[in-house]
Amino acid sequence: MSSFYDLSAQRLDGSTQPLADLKGKVVLVVNVASKCGFTPQYAGLEALWRKYHERGLVILGFPCNQFGHQEPGDAEDIGKFCSLTYDVTFPMFAKVDVNGSGTHPVYQHLKAEAPGLLGTEGIKWNFTKFLIDKHGKVVQRFAPTDKPEDLAKDIERLL
Repeated sequence: MSSFYDLSAQRLDGSTQPLADLKGKVVLVVNVASKCGFTPQYAGLEALWRKYHERGLVILGFPCNQFGHQEPGDAEDIGKFCSLTYDVTFPMFAKVDVNGSGTHPVYQHLKAEAPGLLGTEGIKWNFTKFLIDKHGKVVQRFAPTDKPEDLAKDIERLL
């Protein structure tokens, strides 16, 4: 299996982001959606980003439309929503699948490294979070109900 740093993903603007560029950073990967009950977590994610990014935290938002069609827009719609509604400045990526045959390679890797409850790999809902250390190792998986502010102590420990 490849490492986290061997992967890349398409940014919301269409450019390709090699994850190798994140070596030495603590990374929080989140599948996001604009019409989800957990959507207000964008504010908490942005607060974490602003508080810790200069110390080495990177947050990666991956829009996903697999749960109740809660991310129906295209890249432009998603970008506008994030910017205008939550003033999101952390990196956002093109819409991906996190489950099924079309699962993005980043999520294939994350799920294999940090299975969920009872060892199941499937993502259960939007705003599932994966915390990755400075060496590219997935150290923890958080449920959608885990609020971003509750991750601060785990992030600080890795910075």
